[in-house]
Amino acid sequence: MIIKEYIANNIEDLEEIAGYIKKLQSKYNLFYFKGNLGAGKTTLIQKICLALGSEDRIVSPSFALVNIYNSLKGEIYHIDLYRLEDMEEAIDLGIEDYLYSPNYCFVEWPELIENISPEEFFEINIEILDDFKRKIIILKKEN
Repeated sequence: MIIKEYIANNIEDLEEIAGYIKKLQSKYNLFYFKGNLGAGKTTLIQKICLALGSEDRIVSPSFALVNIYNSLKGEIYHIDLYRLEDMEEAIDLGIEDYLYSPNYCFVEWPELIENISPEEFFEINIEILDDFKRKIIILKKEN
């Protein structure tokens, strides 16, 4: 179910979107970020972490797979599954501990693990409209 749709004309527009996303809550504060390479998934996650009060350096966990940041709301998990080959690798990583945690968990490239997802999560789809303009659709998913 779509709960909000935005057009971001520039990077400054992401602050409003991040403020909206930080207010979303469910049993698991789980957010899946989908979009092509370069769509701005990590950039939006950076803005959300700042909105949650993190003073940590927010970077893509492409090689580390999982980054953990401190914030006023507790730990934030930032996961990038782009380099994983199969769900077994994700399970070996301990992915379920992150997905089912009450802490904020932001997952880039989540398609691999949707079969083991909690019953409720948010999906953020980012579509490139041009060099700087993005369409961002926020959905609430319930299995």
